Amino acid sequence: MSSSGSTPAPAAATPAPGAFSPFGHKAFALLWTATLISNIGTWMHDVGAGWLMTTLSPSPAVVTLVQAATTLPVFLFALYAGALADRLDKRRMLITINVILFFVISVLAVLVWLEAMTPLLLILFTLAIGTGAAFMAPAWQAIVPQLIPREKLKPAIALNSMGINISRAIGPAVAGILIASVGLAAPFALNAASHVVIIVALLLWKPAVATGTQYHGPILGDMATGLRHVRNNEALRATAIRAGAFFVFASAYWSLLPLIARQAEGGGSQLYGTLMALIGGGAVTGALLLPRLQKRLSSDIAVRVGTFGTIGALLIMAVSAAPLALMLAAFVGGVSWITVLTSFNVSAQMALPNWVRARGLAVFLMVFFGSMALGSVIWGQVATATSVSVALIVAAVGLALGIVVTRGFTVGQAETSDLTPSALWPAAPVLAGGQSADKRAMVTVEYQVRADQTAEFLATLHLFSKERLRDGATQWFVHESVEAPGLWIETFHLPSWSEHLEQHQRVTQDDADIQTRLHAFDTRADGPVVRHFVSPAE
Repeated sequence: MSSSGSTPAPAAATPAPGAFSPFGHKAFALLWTATLISNIGTWMHDVGAGWLMTTLSPSPAVVTLVQAATTLPVFLFALYAGALADRLDKRRMLITINVILFFVISVLAVLVWLEAMTPLLLILFTLAIGTGAAFMAPAWQAIVPQLIPREKLKPAIALNSMGINISRAIGPAVAGILIASVGLAAPFALNAASHVVIIVALLLWKPAVATGTQYHGPILGDMATGLRHVRNNEALRATAIRAGAFFVFASAYWSLLPLIARQAEGGGSQLYGTLMALIGGGAVTGALLLPRLQKRLSSDIAVRVGTFGTIGALLIMAVSAAPLALMLAAFVGGVSWITVLTSFNVSAQMALPNWVRARGLAVFLMVFFGSMALGSVIWGQVATATSVSVALIVAAVGLALGIVVTRGFTVGQAETSDLTPSALWPAAPVLAGGQSADKRAMVTVEYQVRADQTAEFLATLHLFSKERLRDGATQWFVHESVEAPGLWIETFHLPSWSEHLEQHQRVTQDDADIQTRLHAFDTRADGPVVRHFVSPAE
């Protein structure tokens, strides 16, 4: 945006918010604590499910199906869940899902206690619980910016990741003890109880503003708008590509860990719990080191460092059956995991404006969980056909190749962007009486440009076309007049007039800066001429 008047004196540099500063906001502290407790239950559940399947069926292909069943529903349903979260009250949505999950997991715990569980039943229950998680994840991630100011978003995301990994350090260790001393039903019962904690915390949280926006278009249209935004959001797309290249290979040690523990010298459920706890402990250590790391390294370099650490962990697990070596590998894997995951999460969050945050994060979660599910199936099959060690070595090689193949996609491109609404566009014209806002719309923008500025104008216009497509347009074109060279017409189409009205509210401060540069090419005193059209009545 251009400015006028005298240049203000430079403001004093604002110190970066501390790593624990988000805890100064009561809503964040409340939900973070409840999530920590719930995630402890979730990790206990995951350890219990993984170990239970090894007792029901020792086949690697079947054991890794538990991990696949956990992650596949997020890939299948996350975008639909994100569209729901962007149009509904997120708090009510989260409460409803947690109530349903409480009852489903309670039934699972009873069946395990009665020794009535079978491999098929376990996979079906895991799919049901994973589906609940799929509908919850986009809404849960999207409410984070409502709990803290934007300048504290980065440490808040890091704290959320740290909380997940604190729970990963506690949950598996407790699960291993409970399985050995109480029985396999105990982790599932405590996981069910942890959902009650989340429900109570959500009931206590009273957001200052509504946590959803009421959209009037069809939900499939909202999903399509979200996908168009992601396709034209270069920062988010680069993050998703890099994430896919990492998680499909890094999933190998997650899905094969029960078998790694079982095949180790003196291995068993307690070693499995210990390895999971060490992964979590490494992740907590990594989260505490991240603020210092982020001062020295960009998010892109941090991802590369974490990837090399993961390669090392996979290779150690592949070549050694000694418990101490496996423990070291688990710790290194945890440090590497939090470094990569936090960098990806921050990059994705910072690349998204609020109006499409849940849908954009849903696509990122689809990549994450889809890669984890695909990887789990692949590594289970590879381990069955060869061995666990061979599967881990192949995954390590794949990670190394992924760094090379995706080197052109940079993580963290939008971390300095200003995606707040600019309110730059004037109010749209009012439709004539009787015209429906559901009719398809088209907008044209006419520019008069000097011949010597054509190349620079077109480069800027093509850059700005991404805004049109990110914010709701389905098609975009540019043409030059044959009769009057230098007269250019930009045209973009939208699925409805209502979508165009929403588009007026979606233009960010960064978009406004590009538009200001673009309009400066027009040689007329009044600038570009904008015209609006709607389709005829059908």
